[in-house]
Amino acid sequence: MLKEFKEFALKGNMFDLAIGTIIGAAFGGVVGSFVKDLIMAAVGGLLKLDFSKLVIPLDPAFAGKNWKELQDAGAPYIGIGNFLTVFLNFLILALVLFMVVKAYNAAKKKLAAEEAAAPPAGPTTEEKLLTEIRDLLKSK
Repeated sequence: MLKEFKEFALKGNMFDLAIGTIIGAAFGGVVGSFVKDLIMAAVGGLLKLDFSKLVIPLDPAFAGKNWKELQDAGAPYIGIGNFLTVFLNFLILALVLFMVVKAYNAAKKKLAAEEAAAPPAGPTTEEKLLTEIRDLLKSK
């Protein structure tokens, strides 16, 4: 059983999956920072609104209170700004992954077309020599 697990864990596909997961996690961090620190900051600057602190209080007694006051009071609220940021992260990540997969499929299709168009390789020097030897042996 240990041998089977070792074969499974050391297969190329498993290694590729591990590398892809690590790169994907790092890429998610980059996209998160891009959305939060660049896009949402620019939009917030234009609208004079901090999206990370945009909340909707669920208790009418806390109407008009800001994010910090709601947190300090332990009041229930909907963090709509945080949701918008995370949703935008998802859309950008999905778009980038779509483009990567599309480029990969196009490259794969192009490579397959080139391989199909390539003329079949002739016999190697070794194969030619073996054919000559076979023919000589047949003639004797």
